[in-house]
Amino acid sequence: MTGLAQQQLGNTLWAIADELRGNMNADDFRDYMLSFLFLRYLSDNYEVAAKRELGADYPVLKNEERLSPLSIWYAANSADIEAFEKQMRRKVHYVIEPQFLWSNISELARKQDKDLLLTLQKGFKYIENQSFESNFQGLFSEINLDSEKLGRSYPDRNARLCIILQKIAEGIAKFSTDIDTLGDAYEYLIGQFAAGSGKKAGEFYTPQQISTVLSEIVTLDSQNPGLGKKKKLDKVLDFACGSGSLLLNVRRQMGANGIGKIYGQETNITTYNLARMNMLLHGVKDTEFEIHHGDSLKNDWDILNEMNPAKKLEFDAIVANPPFSFRWDPSDTLANDFRFKSHGVAPKSAADFAFLLHGFHFLSKEGTMAIILPLGVLFRGGAEQRIRTKLLKDGHIDTIIGLPANLFFSTGIPVCIIVLKKCKKFDDVLFINAAEYYEKGKKQNRLRNGEGGEPNDIQKIIDTYKKRNDQDRYSKKVSMAEIEKNGYNLNISRYVSTAMEEEIVDLMEVNKQIVAIRKKADEAAGKHNAFLKELGLPLI
Repeated sequence: MTGLAQQQLGNTLWAIADELRGNMNADDFRDYMLSFLFLRYLSDNYEVAAKRELGADYPVLKNEERLSPLSIWYAANSADIEAFEKQMRRKVHYVIEPQFLWSNISELARKQDKDLLLTLQKGFKYIENQSFESNFQGLFSEINLDSEKLGRSYPDRNARLCIILQKIAEGIAKFSTDIDTLGDAYEYLIGQFAAGSGKKAGEFYTPQQISTVLSEIVTLDSQNPGLGKKKKLDKVLDFACGSGSLLLNVRRQMGANGIGKIYGQETNITTYNLARMNMLLHGVKDTEFEIHHGDSLKNDWDILNEMNPAKKLEFDAIVANPPFSFRWDPSDTLANDFRFKSHGVAPKSAADFAFLLHGFHFLSKEGTMAIILPLGVLFRGGAEQRIRTKLLKDGHIDTIIGLPANLFFSTGIPVCIIVLKKCKKFDDVLFINAAEYYEKGKKQNRLRNGEGGEPNDIQKIIDTYKKRNDQDRYSKKVSMAEIEKNGYNLNISRYVSTAMEEEIVDLMEVNKQIVAIRKKADEAAGKHNAFLKELGLPLI
């Protein structure tokens, strides 16, 4: 499907969502609609695999039949169902009974079936319980079909669901729904719902243009980015993954076979489920990713708590957009936590450096980490200054990129990207001041991508990072000696100012010009008065 058709599908689905959600909160309706789209994907994927498995035995429907072919096969082959489902668990890692497939659910919606809601509930539970892999467990746990937000009574809720599902089915029917198309439409809807969620959107969504900058940076050769992309990333981590868009962007940069395994962590249960659905919808197999529901600051993920250095999990690329200046309550014992004991503990008022140090601890020696943080981390004092100083002295901060204000749905404050490495080639720090390069929008600003002949703000950042060159009022390599002179303050404007230098004015030259101008004016006035005198008119 063309990019235009993909955009049209996204627009169609968003128009449906905008029409049907009524007074319902955008976040609440998002969870319903995206779950229904995910059921559509699971069903399509399952039926394709079933057709491949059954071969010539897969039924062919007559034109008037609206049943799923699997419904017909199940009815005629009851003795073979158990063996068939065992094969499906082995090959696609989940099972969907015909009654719970999208084709049946959407048909119930078309008929305004009074038991649609109950069937949908049973279907969600069945898929979760019949899956082979843990990545399916609890996927629909936060979808409350009994919520009064859908309607005050069961008949009201059932009728509302019938309308929503029917509209989605009709909207999708006009388009191809291959995995890339449906995945892109899903991502588009996440972005649209984020735009309508205001500050809450910061919990789960990183705008695509910023995601692209981070993902391109971490996929480049860590020692010499100018050499281009790495051939392979064994493990990739986002410890505050939200909907998973950053991880998917890294995968997109590397290609489906360029990453060994994707790891993500998310503390919000609804968003955690959203991330897992997003992975599967984009063709990431359940064996190729692991998303954990937990708190990164508490480090409650068992696989990241291995004390034996030989078994420690390390990542070739780490990306993160954690909550900005999150207030936390660090315990006294955290000073000895293996993530913080070498650098110190971030203050209660802002966990920014706690997130950074958490991720940095698991970075491999040849890896690259790119994290989005508020500008304050570059110059605030106290504990943050001590952490920043230690990172700089140890040669771990590679690049600082200042971004424009108001790029996020969640906040209007300007932010920066900090690029860190355990082992880096260059003994200076590259500063990129991209704060003035953007397109102003009504609600959010955006980094331009070069489409339609517009400037490419994204590529300018990437190219500068790769070439590591100095550009007037945009980028500069700064020595550690100069940074030390500034008290390890990394405020970007100290090193790369976007202000235009004032032109030096030569007062003597200006005075000469004024005298010359006055002389010419006097001469012109004299000629003019001569004409006026001849005409007998008053002189000026």
